[in-house]
Amino acid sequence: MSFLADPRWGEALAHLPDYLGNHVRVSLAALALGLAVSLPLAMLTRNRPAPRAILLAIASIVQTVPGLALLALFYPLLLLAASVTLAWFGVSFSAFGFLPAMLALALYSMLPVLRNGITGLNGIDPALIEAAKGVGMTARQSLVMVELPLALPVMMAGIRTAAVWVIGTATLSTPIGQTSLGNYIFAGLQTQNWVFVLFGCFASALLALAVDQLLGLIESGLRRRGRARTALGAAGIAALVAATLVPTMGRSSQGYVVGAKTFAEQYVLSTLMGDRLQAAGLSATARSGLGSSVIFGALKAGDIDLYVDYSGTLWANQLHRTEIKPRAELLTDLKTSLAKDNITLLGELGFENAYALVLPKKRAEALGIRTIADLAAHASTLSIAGDYEFFSRPEWAALQKAYGLSFRAQRQMQPDFMYAAVASGEVDVIAGYTSDGLIAKYDLVALDDPRHAIPPYDAILLLAPKRAGDERLKTALQPLLGKIDIATMREANLRASGNDANSSPDAVAKWLWEKVGGR
Repeated sequence: MSFLADPRWGEALAHLPDYLGNHVRVSLAALALGLAVSLPLAMLTRNRPAPRAILLAIASIVQTVPGLALLALFYPLLLLAASVTLAWFGVSFSAFGFLPAMLALALYSMLPVLRNGITGLNGIDPALIEAAKGVGMTARQSLVMVELPLALPVMMAGIRTAAVWVIGTATLSTPIGQTSLGNYIFAGLQTQNWVFVLFGCFASALLALAVDQLLGLIESGLRRRGRARTALGAAGIAALVAATLVPTMGRSSQGYVVGAKTFAEQYVLSTLMGDRLQAAGLSATARSGLGSSVIFGALKAGDIDLYVDYSGTLWANQLHRTEIKPRAELLTDLKTSLAKDNITLLGELGFENAYALVLPKKRAEALGIRTIADLAAHASTLSIAGDYEFFSRPEWAALQKAYGLSFRAQRQMQPDFMYAAVASGEVDVIAGYTSDGLIAKYDLVALDDPRHAIPPYDAILLLAPKRAGDERLKTALQPLLGKIDIATMREANLRASGNDANSSPDAVAKWLWEKVGGR
């Protein structure tokens, strides 16, 4: 089958109305907010050197913050603000998805608008301003009738730059819950679906190019005093917005929202749960690619309805517990603690996905390494790689404390890429996952943890507080509980690591249900 004939192109196209509509919606709102703040500030500070310098310095500093970091920072800030408004005024709001994405992107849009606004206004010939005063215009009349029309072409250039920046950066809003064209890219990277990655990149680039060209038409019309060009550009922008927003605005927002973290297993399990809800006659949508802390906060706040987490992650990251208890006791304590926040631990799926230190089997045999204790003697000469979270997680601190691990170098990388990296010798050891099928694929070995530094990691199904008494939901999910063993999940994850139509989360979820549905 040729690459262009791959059926995943059709699957990608099916998601386009939803992803594109949400991408345009958040980009448009952010750009509008950025303009509403930046243009008045440019007018107020253009003749005031000190405030102007401070304003531009702040906007420049914001621009140096990586887009993903800026987007991620707004989530905890808004979560705190929501808790304060709820405590003081009895009113709360969602800190998930649209709002943090819009605010962060609005900040990103400000620098080019401010710079070009100030430059355009200050570049007007003083003689023209004096002439306006000479005919009796007030300062406000001069600004509205003379200065702004003359500065508008320069200001439009800044707006064009801001629009392209916002549209491009909006692809990074997926991890904080905002659906966008970035959903293609994040999902594609995690599942090695390069069709999705390419589709997302091309769609984002084409959207940015189209908006830039239409704004350029408006700019050209303003420069040449050509009303037809200006009107054509404005009509094109309006048509583009309507074409992308109208198909999604009429859709019902009701239904269950299934969350998923940022790796292939989560995409498969969220798809499986969504399929079970659909089979039970319940509407379900997915919100994928979320960080560990973001997804738990979203469940607690009711922004998502259910997702699969891991007992060890919740024990260490959410409850901040350091003691390691037997599996049954840990699950009992975890269920009790979650219930205090009205979160329902519906049950275990039947397998464990724990962190494990992994290296090539041949290398382990050559060095006589079978456990993490054995590894500690060689660690100073070896390099280790982990996912984006691992080295800041309590589990890593616990491993270092229990075994005295001190590696020559630490690296962070995409989870799926770690296995190929350790198999090829790019790194010596990785922090892998026990349910990952790539361990067998690359002939790797997971080292034993004799000191039990890593807690149990049973896959568990969590329900949001508002779904605690939802019996239809519980009944639909009941056939999954206790049915997925580690061997089956490893096979599913191995299938999901392929690069063909049969490796998509939809295809793997269907295969997984066929394996476990009759048990």
